[in-house]
Parts: sequence; C-alpha cells; structure tokens
Amino acid sequence: MEELLRYRGKAVTREDVEFIKGLIARSPTASRRALSKLLCEAWDWRQPNGVLRDMVCRGYMLALHRKGFIELPPIRRRNPNPLAHRKRPSPHVLIDQTPIEGNLASVKPLDFRQVRRTSDEGLFGSLIECFHYLRYVQPVGEHLKYIIYSQDRPLACMAWSSAPRHLGIRDRFIGWSPEARRRNIRFIAYNTRFLILPWVSVRYLASHILGCMASMLPRDWEQVYGHPVYYLETFTDPARYRGTCYRAANWLVLGETSGRGNNAPTYEKRVPIKLILGYPLTRRFRKVLSGGVN
Repeated sequence: MEELLRYRGKAVTREDVEFIKGLIARSPTASRRALSKLLCEAWDWRQPNGVLRDMVCRGYMLALHRKGFIELPPIRRRNPNPLAHRKRPSPHVLIDQTPIEGNLASVKPLDFRQVRRTSDEGLFGSLIECFHYLRYVQPVGEHLKYIIYSQDRPLACMAWSSAPRHLGIRDRFIGWSPEARRRNIRFIAYNTRFLILPWVSVRYLASHILGCMASMLPRDWEQVYGHPVYYLETFTDPARYRGTCYRAANWLVLGETSGRGNNAPTYEKRVPIKLILGYPLTRRFRKVLSGGVN
C-alpha cells in the first residue's frame, strides 16, 4: 500500500484517506469532534482502558487536512485551553507543622492514598505549591498523585506521569527500537515530584516510600488506565540533590541529560543538566519494552 505520510508513527495510506473521505461525505452535518469519534469507532481506535483515542484522532485528521488529503468542515467554536487558564493551587495551606522526628518504626504503618480525582487532590496541589522548590505543575497524559500519611498526618507527596518520549540514555539502556518506543512508552512511569514535608525528619523514610511505590504503582496504574508499568524513571538536579534516597532504594544512575531541553533547535545547553535515574520493575523489562506488548 502507498504510504502518504506518517502521524505519530502511524502510516497513512491512500486507502485510509479514501475511507475518511467517505466518512465525511456520509456525515455532512458532523463537526470535527464528531467525525473523529466516528473514525475512532470505525477503526476501533482506543486507549488501553477502552476510551476512544479522540484527541489523537483529531490531530491525525487535522494533519491530513493541512496536507490537502481531506477537507474537514469549518471550525464551529474554539474551546478555551483549560491548562492555560487553570487556577494554580493555593500557596497557603493550614496544616499541623509540628515536627515529626524519629526512626522509621515510629511512623509506621504508612498510609498511601492515591488522591487524583478525590477530595484530597487540592491538598496535594497546595503542599507541592508551598513546599516543593519546583512548585506545582499540572501533569499531562496518564498520571497519579499520592499523599503518604502517618496517623492521619501527611508526611510526603509523590506524583507520577507519562514518561518523556525521547530520552537518549534511557532508550539506549533499554535497547528498544524507535518503533518499540512509540508503541510501548506508555509502560514507563515518570516520577515528576517527590516531597518530604519540611517538618518531617525520619531516617530512611524517603527510600522506604520509594520501595513501597515500586510494588504499589503498577497495580494502581493498571486499575486506572488498563495497563501496568514495567519501568520507573526520574530526574534530579545534582546542584541540589545527589539522588541519595533513590540510590538507597536501588535505583540505577544512567547518566546526565544533555541540557538542551525538549525540541531544542541547536546543540547549545539551554536548561540545567539533570541526573537520570531508572528502576526496572521486572527482570524482563528489556524484553517486555522492546517486544510486542499489547
């Protein structure tokens, strides 16, 4: 079949274009959003959790429209970007800041609460906004948020999201092909925030939390998104932290970022260099991530 172009690794053939043209012709009053849903249903184009890949499909059809292969109906309305106008979490939070000190046994058992889409999600955002040096940034794509409690007092926060698509050192460590990376990047979770609250001083707490998360996160991810994760990764700023708790939890130091940032137009260093750490969740991670996981 003749390949006209590729969109996010998916080949677009002339037969695909003719099918979409027929779909548009059969639905003359449908909006662009409605057409993308119809195409997803016709091709059974779904996320692992069964939800239609509606947004990806809209981008796919828009790429064909811009290349002149199809003609989409005019835009009927422009929805405001909810991320651009999202209200930031409150930088003030009323919470007991009495020091929590001692050994790990003194705060056990720990209570790990996944707070995304719960009443505690606002507290999570405020704690990160107040006490993490990077402040709060709304995750995109698949993501989970945790608050770790001891006797109903928060000790720590952790956020996980979809992994960066291109990370040379990580990709070479896994040994996967570009096609396998495009297909299986969803099986990697990226630790975007890890905060031990500043009044908490408990030896080995951070590495213990990381160890617990390694067994808990794949189950929670599969429950929410319909697929597990097989590998964890994070960045640390070596000017601030050596990643000691990650090393103590047996994470691997893979190397450093280039400092060019995403989609850098030149080879000049534009952002701080970060340390890259990874944690395989199974001995078979290379085979699973490089193979044909569905």
